[in-house]
Amino acid sequence: MSTPPGYFEAMYGASTDPWDLAGRWYEHRKYALTLASLPRQHYRAGFEPGCSVGVLTRQLAARCDHLLATDRVASAVATADARNRDLPHVDVRRLTVPDQWPEGTFDLVVLSELLYYFDDTTLQNTLDQTVACLEPGGTLITVHWNHPVPEHVRTGPEVATAVAATPQLSLLTEVRDADFTLQTLLRRRGNHSAPRSPAQHEDLV
Repeated sequence: MSTPPGYFEAMYGASTDPWDLAGRWYEHRKYALTLASLPRQHYRAGFEPGCSVGVLTRQLAARCDHLLATDRVASAVATADARNRDLPHVDVRRLTVPDQWPEGTFDLVVLSELLYYFDDTTLQNTLDQTVACLEPGGTLITVHWNHPVPEHVRTGPEVATAVAATPQLSLLTEVRDADFTLQTLLRRRGNHSAPRSPAQHEDLV
């Protein structure tokens, strides 16, 4: 069973930023590694479900022409929207993925601290929707906490194993930190060939 919705409502009911995403050096470092792992300098359209209070959203916005950030909790959406209100190319909405999924395609999808809340069925639905909306050659970034948590269905390494098994995705980068696992994956093209690496894009190899 996925983590119940009441867990998130209770967390945001007790604090505006219950995981101190805006304050902790751990989060700042993780976000820096996330941004450094993006293989492209710039993206046309990014999608960040589970954006929480929008701290990573603001940093991703500098790399995107348009960025859609969503969360299931109304108070988190309000905080994320306020944090990014001066950025007209950032759209913050309330959505519960994977049951509610935006229309359109993206060349960047960021699943940060999200997938470990999902049971097997919901995880697979989310990965299927992600692959369906990710343009060929597009980037998927996943980042998840490694340590067991009672409210999490799985750990970061377990999430990474499930994501890496998705046949439409090609693993580009994997960071096995002591505390989190980060993966950069590229959507395979129509002929199932591996997308070009950053060096190949610039004709270095």
